[in-house]
Amino acid sequence: KEERDRAAGIHTPSANNSNNNLSDSDSKDSTGTVRKKKGSSVTGIAGLKAPPGSKMLRFGTNVDLSDERKWRQQLQELTKLPAFARVVSAGNMLSHVGHVILGMNTVQLYMKVPGSRTPGHQENNNFCSININIGPGDCEWFAVPDAYWGVVYNLCERNHLNYLHGSWWPALEDLYEENVPVYRFLQRPGDLVWVNSGCVHWVQAVGWCNNIAWNVGPLTARQYHLAIERYEWNKLQSYKSIVPMIHLSWNLARNIKVSDPKLFELIKNCLLRTLRHCAKILEYVKSKGVEVRFHGRGKNEASHYCGQCEVEVFNILFIREQEKRHVVHCLDCSRKQAPGLEGFVCLEEYRMSELMQVFDNFILHPVQSPSNSMV
Repeated sequence: KEERDRAAGIHTPSANNSNNNLSDSDSKDSTGTVRKKKGSSVTGIAGLKAPPGSKMLRFGTNVDLSDERKWRQQLQELTKLPAFARVVSAGNMLSHVGHVILGMNTVQLYMKVPGSRTPGHQENNNFCSININIGPGDCEWFAVPDAYWGVVYNLCERNHLNYLHGSWWPALEDLYEENVPVYRFLQRPGDLVWVNSGCVHWVQAVGWCNNIAWNVGPLTARQYHLAIERYEWNKLQSYKSIVPMIHLSWNLARNIKVSDPKLFELIKNCLLRTLRHCAKILEYVKSKGVEVRFHGRGKNEASHYCGQCEVEVFNILFIREQEKRHVVHCLDCSRKQAPGLEGFVCLEEYRMSELMQVFDNFILHPVQSPSNSMV
């Protein structure tokens, strides 16, 4: 196959040229523009320049299909999928976020030309994803189970590539030397690919094809654990988690009945920690003599992120005017700018009594047996 690809002009990764990126796209942040990082070139490898005469391969990525008025007929077809694969489902965590996260709980389109690539990555916050090839050509997939993501991370570090922000394409020989199993298969027109939680994957178009994709979050302890674990790791890596896991956890507590003890403990622990964090922040703010104003939340209002460090800001917002815009800050960034919180307005979105009521009402429900449900 690799010989046929080379004859057709399709680049195939080799041990000596594993990190060349033929695409200016990446599934984590695709805007259609080439983003060059300091000290790097088009190839994505620090200090290595593309050969003279090289051309950038361009293709359409992350085309938004969320407008139900424009795409009603196409989106209606997707409701025929089984519940676990649907864009919207009561059993999909991402349907409980309460607002749109483009490309995650909405559908996006990728218009691919032969040789175009989606570089290696894990899905945002380790959620699962659905990918359907509309055709007419094929796509080639490479995937590594979640248990081996640390090995792939170390390979990136060894080659001076940023695992989260960088653009990389693993050499299969390197993975085999590290005893990493690799799934490799062709996705033909009409094929649906399920990318499991935390799976590391990279994709190459063999022919001309259109793909549609979105994310799903099964209501399982494993999915929630991987999502919240990556949420915390992203903070350490200064990488934005586009799934607001704290906001989502509180919505799950409001909306669903949990009978899995492991999932219940994970969500309850998140609620407890954030409840305590909110109480500590309010205590600190009042000690500084800053007034806390109740603001509430609008229907379908998007979650808030710090304008400085991009961490999720839940419930208690510190607002400061910057360039005629009111910018949300977290407490840490607010204190860096003004230790006494001078010039900040403190807003509260939920009453503490309301959060405590949600916390108390979130209980472990017994598993209903088929006989009980029929009575």
